[in-house]
Amino acid sequence: MSRPVLEVADILRSHGPAWRKAHAGHVSLDQLKVMSAIERCRTAALGGHVARCENCAYTTIAYNSCRNRHCPKCQGAAAKQWLADREAELLPVPYYHVVFTLPARIADIAYHNRAAIYDLLFKVSAETMLTIAADPKHLGARIGITSVLHTWGSAMTHHPHVHMIVPGGGISLDGQSWVPCRPGFFLPVRVLSRLFRRLFLGRLAALHQAGRLSFFGNDAHLAGAQSFAALLAASRKTEWVVYAKRPFGGPQAVLAYLSRYTHRVAIANSRLIALDQQGVTFRWKDYRVDGRNRHKRMTLATFEFIRRFLIHVLPKGLHRIRHYGLLARGPCADNIARARELLAVSDRENEPTETIAAGKPPCPCCGGRMIVIEVFERGATPSHQQTAPTRAIRIDTS
Repeated sequence: MSRPVLEVADILRSHGPAWRKAHAGHVSLDQLKVMSAIERCRTAALGGHVARCENCAYTTIAYNSCRNRHCPKCQGAAAKQWLADREAELLPVPYYHVVFTLPARIADIAYHNRAAIYDLLFKVSAETMLTIAADPKHLGARIGITSVLHTWGSAMTHHPHVHMIVPGGGISLDGQSWVPCRPGFFLPVRVLSRLFRRLFLGRLAALHQAGRLSFFGNDAHLAGAQSFAALLAASRKTEWVVYAKRPFGGPQAVLAYLSRYTHRVAIANSRLIALDQQGVTFRWKDYRVDGRNRHKRMTLATFEFIRRFLIHVLPKGLHRIRHYGLLARGPCADNIARARELLAVSDRENEPTETIAAGKPPCPCCGGRMIVIEVFERGATPSHQQTAPTRAIRIDTS
């Protein structure tokens, strides 16, 4: 894939310094680090290497990646390896996609309490699924969950929600059989929604009582017990959205879907259209509209685009991909082996798959083997010159 005409890095390099100056004292250290990493990604600032074809002497310079988890260009390789690891855990059963979304008023609180509320969203949504699945009235089994946190809507507004990929069934509570779900139906979303709301608001009240929540601006009054209790009471009367999609077509469809979700950032470079005096223009989907009409273009002032991009920088140490139930990291291998045994499926052989990266790319000129002939440090200039390409050869993994 050729390099996109416009990248987030281009926007940050050209307007980042002015944005930082204008917002000095109001930008977190984590956000500043993300900006710096993306601006320097795949430039001489991070060093790199020179490779030459052993057949035709075609020479190319490759600069190092920043590997920041918020960088649109650095998620491709990480996603490939992650998916290769997950492939060994796939079971020959239908998989379901379930989404837990926080209502707007609670999302407002999460905006200034990201570490606490995002962690709560992960834990409560997983507890909800595990509890309802274990209930004999619904499934009566222990299930496995892979959860992925997204904090954005298509227009990069703050919209925290968790995507779950779940096998359609689980191991019986006595461990003696595999319990499949009904064809085309996993768990009742209305029941999930009610329990999710009750558990989340209860835990949120506990966080408030423990003094672990902060409030600013128009929400400053919520620091008081009475005002916060009124908010909780109103939230109990609203419907909380839990959405379950139809099952995937098979294990490979699950992997393809995961590759689009697990390592996604707030906006991919491929969605950017233009940067000019009016601002940044990009593609987005309006999910309030059905069909083709939902595909639209939006132009934001450049500073507003940067602000929206940076509100999705995750707190340091917060894992955006988590596993629960049968897929919890400790006992996962044993649980998968037991599930395969109950499903009468033989273990997969440890063979390379298409998901795993296949080594260094060949020479774009003749297909020969590329050999590294020079490695240069951060900020240094390579002593060799790159062969002028006849076509773009840089790979974009956004």
